[in-house]
Amino acid sequence: MPHATAPHTRPALAYRSVFISDVHLGTKDARAEYLLDFLAHIDCEYLFLDGDIFDIWKMKTSRWHWPLLNTQLLQRVMELATAGIKVIYVPGNHDEFFRDYLGSELGGVQIHREYRHTLADGRKALILHGDEFDGVVRHSRLLKWVGNAGYEALMALNRVSTRIRRVLGKGYWSLSLAIKNQVPNARVYIEKFEEAALRHAHEQGVDVIVCGHIHHANLREVGGITYANAGDWVEHCTAIVEQKNGQLELIHWAKESAHRLDGRKSNELPTRDGPILAAPNTNKAQPVNAKTAHS
Repeated sequence: MPHATAPHTRPALAYRSVFISDVHLGTKDARAEYLLDFLAHIDCEYLFLDGDIFDIWKMKTSRWHWPLLNTQLLQRVMELATAGIKVIYVPGNHDEFFRDYLGSELGGVQIHREYRHTLADGRKALILHGDEFDGVVRHSRLLKWVGNAGYEALMALNRVSTRIRRVLGKGYWSLSLAIKNQVPNARVYIEKFEEAALRHAHEQGVDVIVCGHIHHANLREVGGITYANAGDWVEHCTAIVEQKNGQLELIHWAKESAHRLDGRKSNELPTRDGPILAAPNTNKAQPVNAKTAHS
């Protein structure tokens, strides 16, 4: 299968598959500059966009936010699809509008409700967004909107914190994530979500389940099944990648590139036609496979 590399002379980070979720383009909180930087570095055969890439909920309000970086990011995805990379889009609950186009192909991007993918080592993976496992989203519209309002308030605080840290010359850090980590019920919710995902994987007879939705990246094995959550590009800037041998890894891109991107103006960031930044050291990524994963 043909590959596509960014328009530069430096070697790309070569993966077999890349899984990205929860970018929430259309909100002020989307870290498009980090994702654009990541996509400018990679070379892969498969790119999975695992839901909530857009935040259509925001489109219905006056708070829709669309900077030039968002357009550049979409251009990069289209470049990858045009170059022969298989791009699969699995819409989530915030971009469920695209679920009306299941089975279609838009600009070389295939749209599916869920997708079954065979890893290089033969393991069977099921890719879906994950809102299927969220009882609040599935069963209570009132609680869903109340929770969303609280999350927006938290992210507003995060934006203020980010501005202050940039003025002080400090690197990337998420205030909202720090606050959520102090909420006792948050860990319980995450555990129940992961349990539901693992149970579904077992019922579907797959070895790996890849999802997003809860903005909590994780990679672990339970009972012979690997749970892989790609996290988000709002607070964490994470992705799941499949190496050429089928091994899965969790990439924390913000930690790798914060020193290069924080505080830079949008016109200083890499664009589809601009120079690539020096490839970061990815040795900090923690590889996980069926033999070495742990909870």
